[in-house]
Amino acid sequence: MVKEEQELANRPDNTAFTQQRLPAWQPMLSAGIVIPGFFLIGLAFIGIGVALFVTSRSIQVLEFDYTGVEQNSPCFKCSDPKALNCVCHLNFSIDSLFKGTVFFYYGLSNYYQNFRKYGVSKDDVQLSGDLTNFNTPSDTCSPYAYDRNNQPIVPCGSIANSMFNDTFKLYQINGTNTLVPFDGKGIAWWTDYNIKYRNPSIKPLKNAFNNTVKPIFWSKPAYELDTSDPANNGFINQNFLVWMRRAALPNFRKLYGRINKGDYAQGLPAGNYSLEIAYNYPVLSFDGRKKVVFSNVSWMGGKNEFLGIAYLVIGSMCVFMSVVMLIVYAKFKFPEEDGVPGH
Repeated sequence: MVKEEQELANRPDNTAFTQQRLPAWQPMLSAGIVIPGFFLIGLAFIGIGVALFVTSRSIQVLEFDYTGVEQNSPCFKCSDPKALNCVCHLNFSIDSLFKGTVFFYYGLSNYYQNFRKYGVSKDDVQLSGDLTNFNTPSDTCSPYAYDRNNQPIVPCGSIANSMFNDTFKLYQINGTNTLVPFDGKGIAWWTDYNIKYRNPSIKPLKNAFNNTVKPIFWSKPAYELDTSDPANNGFINQNFLVWMRRAALPNFRKLYGRINKGDYAQGLPAGNYSLEIAYNYPVLSFDGRKKVVFSNVSWMGGKNEFLGIAYLVIGSMCVFMSVVMLIVYAKFKFPEEDGVPGH
């Protein structure tokens, strides 16, 4: 008796929801629905693919390798590891207006920023501006936590230590060399600049770095990364933030600046240009390469023909399959779909 009462108490309520008696609808897929559906989806994909492909083809891109391995390269002399403070010039011409805001990138190949030990080699507490970890960096920064004299390195770790340090200046050659300004503001992720990375609250910023040393391969400390803009120093330096956000693939490019001000607000005019490169970053030791890229963008982002081709392929397959299904349906029509009961 007691057992029956317990079973009744545990029994769900006799409602449509608990007893799964709610009204339900299940589509009955027939040839009259599936074939037009495939055909319309295919047309939609083809239309999107054409729009993406045409837009991608309209994006202008200029790409130049300046590793300096080849003897005819303008940066060949700088590829010698013994060459210090080497500067080379990359000359090029533009035949027509490079429309809109021009994005300038540097690119590296055969560089594995996604390597696990490399990726964890930083101190997030230190990079958030906590002075405690200035004097005692995290063990994850090893072997770039302390220098030979046991002085703490700030910022510590392999990622910061390997920061890209080639610099660029672009000149338009029109009788006189006119400097084309790079706008380096706002090139990093908003979350990196405003949340993840913070400078210590100590003023001047230089005092926060007392009794610490700069990363081994840096030429200047973090508080002097940008001498032209005091607000662009320390852990919120835009180029530093861009570098600290690691790339997922071994061949990548990172934004260096934009060309969108003054006489170049509408883009880069046709003409001759010279890119002055302060060649500092070594890549030959790991068979890497360096390049620079000029590119504008569209509503779909940067140049990417693969996305348009993928839509075209999928759309074409849908249309083809709809035709195949239509032929099969017309030839092997099921009797019950004509209202004749099966046997």
